[in-house]
Amino acid sequence: MSRSRFYLWLGLATLLGGLPGSSLAAQEQVSARLPSLRDFSKSLEALSGRVRQSVVQVFSIGYAPVDASPDSDSSDPVVSKQHSSGSGIVLSSDGYLVTNAHVVQGARRIQVRLPAPASGSGVPVPQAKIDAKLVGIDTETDIAVLKVERSGLQPLEFGNSDDLRQGQVVLAFGNPFGLEGSVTLGIISSVARQIRPDDTTVYIQTDAPINPGNSGGPLVDDAGHLIGVNTLILSQSGGSEGIGFAIPSNLVQAVYGQIRKNGHVHRGQIGIYAQTITPALASGLDLAQDWGVVVSDVDPDSPASEAGIRIGDIISAIDGGKVTNLRQLELAIFRYSPNDRAHIRVLRGDKTLELAVRVIERTDDPERFADLATSEDNLVPKLGILGVTIDRRLSDLLPDLRLQGGVVVAALSPDADAEETGLETGDVIHGVNTHVVTSVAVLNRLLKDFTSGDNVVLQIERDDRLMFLVFEVE
Repeated sequence: MSRSRFYLWLGLATLLGGLPGSSLAAQEQVSARLPSLRDFSKSLEALSGRVRQSVVQVFSIGYAPVDASPDSDSSDPVVSKQHSSGSGIVLSSDGYLVTNAHVVQGARRIQVRLPAPASGSGVPVPQAKIDAKLVGIDTETDIAVLKVERSGLQPLEFGNSDDLRQGQVVLAFGNPFGLEGSVTLGIISSVARQIRPDDTTVYIQTDAPINPGNSGGPLVDDAGHLIGVNTLILSQSGGSEGIGFAIPSNLVQAVYGQIRKNGHVHRGQIGIYAQTITPALASGLDLAQDWGVVVSDVDPDSPASEAGIRIGDIISAIDGGKVTNLRQLELAIFRYSPNDRAHIRVLRGDKTLELAVRVIERTDDPERFADLATSEDNLVPKLGILGVTIDRRLSDLLPDLRLQGGVVVAALSPDADAEETGLETGDVIHGVNTHVVTSVAVLNRLLKDFTSGDNVVLQIERDDRLMFLVFEVE
């Protein structure tokens, strides 16, 4: 039993009138030998004070789609200026932070408030907001990495989320409803919670109260190690009902490392579709086990097909690491670079096979264009983006475009002089006002002609839909 869990048990026993099954005299003898509830409180106080120095507030201003007015005859999407706030975690002494992607998605300006040092009276000293740069964002895992120009910060150390156990004591930090530096106490309710059975996202579930504003804050263990990033709640009231979810730290660490190194995430695939095995599925298909993941489809001519993986195979391990759910499978593949080979163990009937499968980059990942862009050749400063001209090669990667040609947004490049437009990675810019955009050079030339006060309309394609983004040149 860990120290914090022991103290929690002792504190509850004290509050409930003593240790169960013991006389008053026996309780007094035990109390003389065991740590007191005050010791438990002091340990939480010390842990909270240490972790709080690694928690920041995050503020973002951007544009997001909203529903059109009921009185409007137009069915076109509309965007409006929006403010949002959440929490963030210091991961390096030189200013790298992590938060949720949904806290900063679409932001044209991001600011953070660093943790407030305590004054001599113990009251936190208010801190001014400072600008933060968006290093990269991964919407699929809901993780974003920020950078502030500060040194000497106190980073949190990563814990191993694979080692978590149900019932383990945890603390959640953040800024719920803007209340800076809040902390709540609870336990791990589930170590691998899938909100839907075939969801590839597996969360840590906790009953530590989490509310709006906690998003992006740390979930820590009794040693103060980062074991998860608070991200969402299930609630009928809109407030905490004791069902909160955090992204496991091992996934956070993998995404953070890639974004910090490359500015984006390379997501690999092998060409299979897998499903969670249920007892009914195992019984009907006569599978060797009633848990784990089973291959439900294999793409023709994919690396998996070439390696010999078949429909009905159970994937039990990848390079020695046990696979028990879809998230573990996805995370295992995610850690490989394109053209690496993953050594996959499959169960096929009563046989165990070891197969070497080549990993390729996923073709529908919007971040896949980032490597094609450089600040020198692809910057569109007026929009704060890196754009890539859609040529014949890129057309093959975007076969379902509604309109041919244009410029794809390879990455966001926030700039002080950039206009606030609401563009997102993966958007395709087809036009500026009444002019057709055929290349990055044409896009820059068209934008150069506008002056302060002019209205600019970008025709873009996003998720197979055409829409207009409108902004006024400042």
